[in-house]
Amino acid sequence: MKAPADDGEALPEINVVPLLDLAWNLLVVFMIVVTASVQGINVNLPKASAAAGKIKPSTKAITIAAEGTIYLDSFPVTLPELEARLRQAKSSDPNLPVVVRGDEKVEYKNVIAVLDLLSKLEITQLGLVTQKLVK
Repeated sequence: MKAPADDGEALPEINVVPLLDLAWNLLVVFMIVVTASVQGINVNLPKASAAAGKIKPSTKAITIAAEGTIYLDSFPVTLPELEARLRQAKSSDPNLPVVVRGDEKVEYKNVIAVLDLLSKLEITQLGLVTQKLVK
């Protein structure tokens, strides 16, 4: 490497400001998309006194809407489709965590069908999402 000259010759350098702007924009877009995909279905959650734990990034979210429609990560699925997708996800992560969000007006048999499916697939890391009970 040649030493800088005293005659005012500029050293070559890389301007990283545009790269940082791009990285920041990608980060913001990623955060918005991930948040929208997990919380995209509006359900009235039942209330419970116990507080919920933290959700891992690899967690699959199953939502059961009031009319009985089942969603996996905000995409509507049938029970056989849900089984196939969870089986595929479990093959890549044997300790696949799953959270179930059910509307408070959903028929109990729909929740039991999903829980039976999770039991059949031997998914043991399971959480039921509720709202915190306000006293």
